[in-house]
Amino acid sequence: MSMTPPPGWYPDPHGPHLERWWDGTAWTEHRRAPGSPAGPVPTSPGGGTGRAKAVALTAAGAVLVAAVATGAVVLGGGDDGGAQTRTGPTSAPPATVAPTGTTPEASASGPSADDPAVVEDQLNGVTFPLLDGWVRPQYVAQKDAVMTTDGTYDCPGDGTVCRHGLVLSRTVTSNDEKSTEALAKEDISDAAEQAFDRDTIGRKPYGGMESHEVVGSGPVAVAGRAGYFVRWRVRTAKGPGGYVQSLVFPSSVGTESPVLVRYVFDAGEDGPPLADMDRITKGIRPVGDAATGGGVGSSIGPSD
Repeated sequence: MSMTPPPGWYPDPHGPHLERWWDGTAWTEHRRAPGSPAGPVPTSPGGGTGRAKAVALTAAGAVLVAAVATGAVVLGGGDDGGAQTRTGPTSAPPATVAPTGTTPEASASGPSADDPAVVEDQLNGVTFPLLDGWVRPQYVAQKDAVMTTDGTYDCPGDGTVCRHGLVLSRTVTSNDEKSTEALAKEDISDAAEQAFDRDTIGRKPYGGMESHEVVGSGPVAVAGRAGYFVRWRVRTAKGPGGYVQSLVFPSSVGTESPVLVRYVFDAGEDGPPLADMDRITKGIRPVGDAATGGGVGSSIGPSD
């Protein structure tokens, strides 16, 4: 038997960086930053403000173990997916449901022991800079996610939730192609379709992809290795569309298998700055070698 949580401030299911008022039966439109003064407590339907205030004061003085059970589909439409659920706060741990019904996993990438402002991809032997506005992935459907923008929002198309930005890193194992240019050009269409057209269960979070144009491509130095990138501007039936980029470079470890990095950015004022693609690319480093860099438009080879 389940018990309905009492009225109080709980993590907002659409923005974990905010708290939202649960009136005992449903979410209200009252939101606040965690730790901010409570202010007037919204009245609970069917009950007076006195009980609600008592609950709020009690909640403020205790460690909340309540979490939000809510669906979340990551922008990018990767390999996993599932139906969205919308419920109030429960005593269960935070969870999201991926489009195919599989359980999303947090990325294996973790913070570097030497620099908390980077995310380490141990499999491919590189680190990524964690820029302002970006966070390490939590409860993200794609297990190869490196970082995401903070929070989620209601997609403009089919009923699900999206993120404004996502960066993925994976090793290319599908074929024996070694040309970074060929691999980047081959991947970009898949990246665009998975991000902005249909997810794995046929939903169209942006109403479908209508057109694209190439806005950038060429050789690029990544962590001292010769790579190649292709960038598209994608227009969708609903919403402002976005940008996708496929970046491929040889790993500096093991058999030097090609590393594929996908960038998925919303366009419009709420999306991350497009320059972040170049800043992240330029900041990729071999693990344990912070001096070796590169970047879009730079010469191939280690930077000074």
